[in-house]
This record gives sequence, C-alpha cells and structure tokens, in this order.
Amino acid sequence: MTNVNRKIVLASRPVGAPVEEDFCLQQTAVPTITEGEVLLRCVYLSLDPYMRGRMSDAKSYAEPVALGEVMVGGTVCQVEQSNHADYQQGEWVLSYSGWQDYAISNGEGLLKLGMHPTHPSYALGVMGMPGFTAYMGLLDIGKPQQGDTIVVAAATGAVGSMVGQIGKIKGCRVVGVAGGEQKCRYAKEVLGFDDCIDHKADGFAEKLAKACEKGIDVYYENVGGKVFDAVLPLLNTGARIPLCGLISQYNATELPQGPDRMSMLMGTLLVKRIKMQGFIIFDDYADRYDEFAADMSQWLAEGKIHYREDLVQGLENAPQAFIGLLDGKNFGKLVIQTNSAQ
Repeated sequence: MTNVNRKIVLASRPVGAPVEEDFCLQQTAVPTITEGEVLLRCVYLSLDPYMRGRMSDAKSYAEPVALGEVMVGGTVCQVEQSNHADYQQGEWVLSYSGWQDYAISNGEGLLKLGMHPTHPSYALGVMGMPGFTAYMGLLDIGKPQQGDTIVVAAATGAVGSMVGQIGKIKGCRVVGVAGGEQKCRYAKEVLGFDDCIDHKADGFAEKLAKACEKGIDVYYENVGGKVFDAVLPLLNTGARIPLCGLISQYNATELPQGPDRMSMLMGTLLVKRIKMQGFIIFDDYADRYDEFAADMSQWLAEGKIHYREDLVQGLENAPQAFIGLLDGKNFGKLVIQTNSAQ
C-alpha cells in the first residue's frame, strides 16, 4: 500500500468537447478509516458518456461535479482495510468512488463481488450499468417481438452491443450502426448482428434503408444526430424508441444548423403512433436488477452473449481515454485499470 492517493478532479467546465486541461491530477494522503468504515483501493474505473453531463452545471437529472472535486464514476475495488463487520480485507466490491486510487465507505451502496470473482471488471459492463441499461430499455420499453427489426446505434459499444445480442436472443432481425468497417465487421461476425451500417461511409441513409426493407420496429436510441435522421422515415406504425443517451450532442454548444425538424418528428410520432421514452436506469429500474442479473448470467454461461472490453492502463490516462470515448475511439466497454489486483 502506498501513502499517496492519486485523484483526478474537475479543473474547469468544458465549452464544447472536453480537453485534458479540464482535468487535474492531484496527489493527497491516503485517507484514514474510523470505526464502521472500509478503505477501498480502486482496481477498475468505468468511463461512460453520462460523465460529460456531470462536467456541466446545466440542470439535469443529477447534480454536477463541483470544480475541484473528484470526477464521478463506477469502480470495482478491493477492501484494503476494514473496520466494518460486514467486510474483510481483500474482498471485491462494486462502488461509486470515482476517479481516484483510494476512497472511504461506510458500506452504504456497496455491492459485494466476493473474494475471488472470475471477471471483476464485468461488474462495470455486461453485468453492470451498461448491460442493465440495454436489457431494461430494450425489453421493457422496446418490447421486441419475434421477427421485429431492431436498429441500434453505437452497435459495438457497451450498451449497443448488448442490445443487439439480446434482440437476437429474442428472435429479431438486428441492424447495427457503427463507425468504421472494423466495428461493423465485428458486429456481424462476432456479435451475430444481421447487418451493420457504417455511418461514416457515403450513402449511409440509403444503405440503412436497404438493410431495413420491412421498416424498423424498435430503434434503441443512444446517439441522435444524423443516425436518428436516417431512422425516422423508416419507423413502422407502432414502433418503439427507448432513449438512454444522445452522445452525438453531448459536446454541442448550440442547436444544430438546418431546417426545424420538430414538426416532422412530432407528426411522425402522431401518425405512426410511436412510443418514445427516455429512462435513467437506476432511477427507474433499480428494483429489477436481480431479474437482469439472472438472465445475463445465464446467457453468458451459455455463450449467447459476447463481451469486449477496451482496457486502458493507468489512472493518469483516464482524461485522454474519456475524450476519445466521446469521439467514438473506443472499441468495446471502456475501462481504466487503475491498479493491479492483490
């Protein structure tokens, strides 16, 4: 155990895309625990698009990170020291201790992962928030029926890859949208998507329409922008749109240029009786996590779900990796390994 706690704090609020100067790496003393507390040593840190919203002071569903405070984030930690009867040294837990090496907890909000979990970092991805988001958004809001056509953007990302595979398990035709030939090939050859369209290639909208000749029954929205523009005219009557994110807009400082398309959107929702519903996974579905965990664990054991991590070494590399995440440079669930396991 070192005497130093490295932590990355929010140095300034970004205008547009974040830059590395918006973050600051600080070193402080490792905190000291008292009775009823545990000292957590972070091993894995999850990087997710929602963090961009927490860097802004605009009103949202959660409070922003204060300037000078540690960036928020889900973590998988080991208990370094314990003065808590329910936790022992070396035990693995899922926590929310943010971008730092060490944190103190009184046990509230911790999820036990055992002494020797096989894949502890999976708690940040396929068995954690992204997988849970994909599962509930698709099944509870999207309500796919066998033979439906599902379209999902960011198809090889932490959420999109799970959406597509769950859709295939439910007997649907799945069309992904991803950036680049390599990601599209992975979606088809490894994840089992029926097709995947490169949004960076020429003729994207026409290629998507050809891949969805029977229209779109479920569009899982996590990107927005030109992808949604291409999807909108292809939606079938009674289509469902779970909305969990709009990553293409997170760095925007003003509304996009061009004609006002709001009336077209509202008219399509009305005429085609489309359901479009946003959700915040743990606010809306926390009581159903066990249902998700049981199904996902079984699908993983049966080899029905494939999962890919984009693992970056070193807490100091988190800002650069996060900036890349918002630009689609990651391939799979982005995780920072902050320290080695003990």
